[in-house]
Amino acid sequence: MTQRSILIAFLALLVAGFGFAAPASAARIKDMGQFQGMRTNQLTGYGIVVGLAGTGDDSLDYATLGMKGAVSRFGLTLPPGVNPALKNAAAVMITADLPPFAKPGQRLDITVSAIGKAKSLRGGTLVLAPLYGADGQIYAMAQGNLVIGGLGVDAADGSKLTVNVPSSGRIANGATIERAVDTGFAYGDHLLFNLHQFDATNAKRVADAINRALGPGAATMVDGASISIRAGGGGDERMRLVSLVENLDVVRAEPPAKVIVNARTGTVVINGAVRVGTAAVTQGKLTVSIKESPTVVQPAPFSRGQTAIEPSSEIEATEDYRPAFLMKPTASLAELVDAINRMGVPPGDLVAILEALSQAGALTAELVII
Repeated sequence: MTQRSILIAFLALLVAGFGFAAPASAARIKDMGQFQGMRTNQLTGYGIVVGLAGTGDDSLDYATLGMKGAVSRFGLTLPPGVNPALKNAAAVMITADLPPFAKPGQRLDITVSAIGKAKSLRGGTLVLAPLYGADGQIYAMAQGNLVIGGLGVDAADGSKLTVNVPSSGRIANGATIERAVDTGFAYGDHLLFNLHQFDATNAKRVADAINRALGPGAATMVDGASISIRAGGGGDERMRLVSLVENLDVVRAEPPAKVIVNARTGTVVINGAVRVGTAAVTQGKLTVSIKESPTVVQPAPFSRGQTAIEPSSEIEATEDYRPAFLMKPTASLAELVDAINRMGVPPGDLVAILEALSQAGALTAELVII
């Protein structure tokens, strides 16, 4: 499939998805944001993985220090200047997400990644290691056998075979929570609901939906991204309120007009709110071809000449004729896609056309390059 046909098929899907005029869609409040305090917290830790089949860090300094710290917990002190060979051990970083309202004794999945020269963590066991929050406090303890989705093999002649990433793995339920995070959910006389994206219209519609369900004055807009909801009582009453609010339906406001361009892949996404003003667009293509036909020249018999190559070049320039297209005032997404399809431009040229329309003030949309 050519680049042009891929572009046309992709834009056709956009038209089918958006329609000629994007209809309003209802969404649950829980899909539009989240209550303040009901969030995950990131945990990190440093540890040692042992039991590797010669694929560890060898004698890397921080792996050696980590192993010395691990064995010192059991009263074993290595003599000064003695560093253990650590081909069967590796220094690793441990990461995990602590969900909201998690309680001591519950379990977490953890990700373990090598930070040194370890080639593979396959078959390794993580030694007991603490996991810290951003405040420097220990919130969980991690330990367990790793599950590795990758494979790395080295041969005697230096050839290698690597599948996926063998230096990183996971341990299901590999950490035990030791400390709960105080979310502040049960305090105060209000709950704060934060939208995922700032939009004053959506904030108003969320507040109106809550007031219709709970009564006038139950919800007020703090700003275009936050709604304050009157709440009282204990945890049971508040959670019932949260359950009621997050399942209310709200008709989303039409999003701002945007054209998203991925400069690395050439992908272009245009939402249904995009409009194009009056503009004439043409797109040309100049092709220059150079053909080299060198000729070998032989000297005369019994002469003192030498064989030489005589260059011969042929240069040809051609330019495709592309007619100009007139964009109608306030053209819709469907009309814009139809004009682009008639021009038959590849994705790279499409980006240039959209940028030129934006510079000319004819594109009613925010052009975002990622």
